[in-house]
Amino acid sequence: MGLTIMGYLNNHAENIQIGVPFTKKEKQQFFRKNDYLKTSHDPEALTSEAEVRNFVKVGLKNVEEVMLSQVTDYHSDLKAAASLILSAGGKRMRPKIILLIGKALGADYETLISLAASIELLHTATLVHDDLIDGALLRRGISTLNANWSSSATILTGDFLFAAASSLAARTNSVEVMRLFSHTLMTIVNGEVNQLFLDCSSADIEEYHQRIYSKTASLFETSAQTAAMISNVNQRQADALAQFGCELGMAFQVVDDVLDYTGAENKMGKPVGGDLRQGLVTLPLIYFLEQYPNDTLAKGLIRGKNSLNEEELSQLIANIVQSDAIDKSLLDARDYVTRAKCCLMSLPEGAERSALIEICNFVVERLS
Repeated sequence: MGLTIMGYLNNHAENIQIGVPFTKKEKQQFFRKNDYLKTSHDPEALTSEAEVRNFVKVGLKNVEEVMLSQVTDYHSDLKAAASLILSAGGKRMRPKIILLIGKALGADYETLISLAASIELLHTATLVHDDLIDGALLRRGISTLNANWSSSATILTGDFLFAAASSLAARTNSVEVMRLFSHTLMTIVNGEVNQLFLDCSSADIEEYHQRIYSKTASLFETSAQTAAMISNVNQRQADALAQFGCELGMAFQVVDDVLDYTGAENKMGKPVGGDLRQGLVTLPLIYFLEQYPNDTLAKGLIRGKNSLNEEELSQLIANIVQSDAIDKSLLDARDYVTRAKCCLMSLPEGAERSALIEICNFVVERLS
């Protein structure tokens, strides 16, 4: 049974279920049903792939400058820590989405940069707290803040970044953007609290969907939706773009969870099997248990009855990789991406929309 997220699937794609592959007929029906979402191309919208790449490159540079400017006048250690975190890079997926949607819809550039910087700062702040909670020592190939600082200093740095993100969001001068920004932060934190107190023995695919929506997809959703909000589009367009962000965010997290089993540490910038070490149930493990419900290692881990040593963890990872669990998880991710692309019909046809489709492709292609 598919999971309905934030009502969007019910409102705009009633017959689409998460995790259920699209048929060719369903794709055609979806596109016809949502023809009303199409808009005329903004006269100032970009027209070539080269211009898109340059716009995103310059825009991301401006976003990073704005983020770094938020720590300039504060305590030197706080400035150094925040600068190190922000300069560590990352995929910058959320700012790219905001920049491309906003440009396609004719949003004010300065407002767009402030919004993109606020969302990326919010994301960065959650990572700072996440790493501390998880005891993670590596992020993007470099030491985490909590690996070098005390817990108190790490928490305060994360808190500062949350405050800076809120300040930037306020620059949009939109009460609706601020309301959604706050709601999304509440959703993320509530998801983290739920995960802390999660009874792993009762974890199932619906709980997993809810967890990754809170953890990841909600901020992708907000990125796309707020970009639409500052562009003064109609509610149907805003809803369609919010759904795009949600679907893409779900795909992104599913792929991340697959990479936790199949990725290389030197490419991922963090140890392989981190979720298993924390006893965290993700989609590959759920599908593996569906196929092998009596697997001793998996059952022991998920019920919290035993702590696996490194040899046992390696064996469990190998068992999962060799099963159908990885392929089933990737099929779900590709279905999310297919739905995300359909939602992009709400944007004008052009190079910006094509660039967003490339981002969708990247989410699943980064597996290779």
